[in-house]
Amino acid sequence: MSDKIRAFIAFELPENVRTAIVKIQERFGPYRFNVRWVKTANIHLTLKFLGNIGREQIDPIETAILKAVADFKPLSLAAKGVGVFPGIKRPRVIWIGVSGQAQLLIQLQKSIDQQLTTIGFARENRSFKAHLTIGRVKGRINPGHLADAIGETTGFEPEPFTADRVILYQSDLQPAGPIYTRLKCLKL
Repeated sequence: MSDKIRAFIAFELPENVRTAIVKIQERFGPYRFNVRWVKTANIHLTLKFLGNIGREQIDPIETAILKAVADFKPLSLAAKGVGVFPGIKRPRVIWIGVSGQAQLLIQLQKSIDQQLTTIGFARENRSFKAHLTIGRVKGRINPGHLADAIGETTGFEPEPFTADRVILYQSDLQPAGPIYTRLKCLKL
């Protein structure tokens, strides 16, 4: 067994939100874009990607997360709106936005990022943009067709959800898609 694992920190989404997101993914179906859609069970709200870590780092990461979230209460969030990164002319990722207590979410993410620097992780260079990745573009997409597809998702806003557990995940990359395993689950 390797001493290195690929890991990230995220909020898990409730089943009803993931089910609503699958309906959005299905609205893109008639366009036949070359997109690898994220499996329902794998849709999550990433707070920090850690990359490859040693197994001996799991407990210090848990301690850092506990310190980071100590002053935070559960957050009320909602999935809302569809967009792409980096832009519509050359999209790489199709995402759903996050609304609700977004400012508190940003503060929580910054707190986690800061605490992880104390144990050797680099601070994020980019500003945090809360989103739920729903698909990864694998080829060129006509920007007009993509804009039409996004337009068909107008009004998408499932029920708000409570984000109350920060999870440290292991990510095993497989040909059929990643397999995520919970390593730690920490309550706000």
